[in-house]
Amino acid sequence: MYDYHVHTNYSDGTFLRRMVDAAAAAGLDGVGIADHCNVSPEPGAEAFKRAFGFNLDLTYERRREAIERVREDPTVDVDVFDAVEMDYDPDHEGAIAEFLDEAGFDYAIGSVHDLDGVNVHAQSHFADMPEAARRELVDRYFEKLVALVDAELFAIAAHPDLIERNPHLRGFATADHYAAVTEAFAGSRTVPEINAGRLLDDYGEFHPAPPLFDRLADAGLRMSVGTDSHEPGVISPRLDEIEAELARRGIDPVSPAELADG
Repeated sequence: MYDYHVHTNYSDGTFLRRMVDAAAAAGLDGVGIADHCNVSPEPGAEAFKRAFGFNLDLTYERRREAIERVREDPTVDVDVFDAVEMDYDPDHEGAIAEFLDEAGFDYAIGSVHDLDGVNVHAQSHFADMPEAARRELVDRYFEKLVALVDAELFAIAAHPDLIERNPHLRGFATADHYAAVTEAFAGSRTVPEINAGRLLDDYGEFHPAPPLFDRLADAGLRMSVGTDSHEPGVISPRLDEIEAELARRGIDPVSPAELADG
């Protein structure tokens, strides 16, 4: 079992070694250190990432040295992957591709986090919008997600219905959205992620939530596993839930070799 998606202090998570030790204690064969990264040239994005410490574009080489030291430690009994979770915007594909080519990560995860420059987790921003405007934003979210998958810049597409975490955007996804996403994944090397980042918290569902999960599974698509953990103590309980869901659905998640082969 491999968890391809955890965060460390190189973005918004806990110290790298603590996350690796927790992954090993949870019985994982491998763990992917996939810290947040944004290479958008827009001034607002630049200010945001500097303010919140999402500076992996500047620190990935230092983090790589730390990963190498962990790999060389004979007491570490888990494979450790040097990965990244990139913010995706179709307008910035060139900058993303250039950075990924330069950085040479083991694999890259792509994420749609923003709608019109605002993070989808910012509930207050969307709370007073008319329903029609929120529906249009959900349309935009899925358009960006399909573009992410079609671009094939990433091995994995993270939390493919992230908008469901926001109660003001929840419930607007349609069968047409899910059909478009499923068709995109079916024709792409990029695989969807089973993400447990909010499964045991306020949201209480996997990403993808059941309607999209069912459609992706029925299409026979391969999937990756990500606990999306930012703290060591949540890796094991999230992993237990993922393993139970995989067993219930009869899903065999992708291997590291499959990710590398694209």
